[in-house]
Amino acid sequence: MSTLNEYLVQKREAAIALHEAAKADPKPNTYSANVRASGRSGVREIRIRDFQIISDSPENFAGYSLGPSSPEIQLGVLGSCLTHITLIQAAKLGVSLESLEVEVHGEQHPLAGEEGFEEVPIYPHNISYKLHIVSEESEETIKGLHEAVERVCPIYNLLRNPQAITGEVVHTGGKSE
Repeated sequence: MSTLNEYLVQKREAAIALHEAAKADPKPNTYSANVRASGRSGVREIRIRDFQIISDSPENFAGYSLGPSSPEIQLGVLGSCLTHITLIQAAKLGVSLESLEVEVHGEQHPLAGEEGFEEVPIYPHNISYKLHIVSEESEETIKGLHEAVERVCPIYNLLRNPQAITGEVVHTGGKSE
């Protein structure tokens, strides 16, 4: 059975090369996404670079269950980032990994913010994760890996630290009154 260790050699080389390139030209990466609600179904088509992700509601909320909901995608994004950063940090630190899996959980109450539920957050909360690591490394080494992951994982830190978000509405058409 193949393990992650062969991949970690490649990841280390790529991480070093990207770090050197960033030092030579220290500008931030920029990201963007475009989301469109699709006609009769209300399915959200998320486009990022050349990729598309479908987000939908379950049938009991006027959806067709064609994809995960936004809160579910957010938990998946956190899990994906934790996985990726664990691989990067393992490669950088020379930590051997046989396998890696991340399990993420959260909750969101459907009555949040309403009368009697004013104190319940309207956003996903009580978020937790478990890193399942199979490795011959010591507990101390894995603990150090985990600390490094939490220190530099961008999505983990985005969710832990308040962020300023700006928004605007661009309205086209409509009737004037």
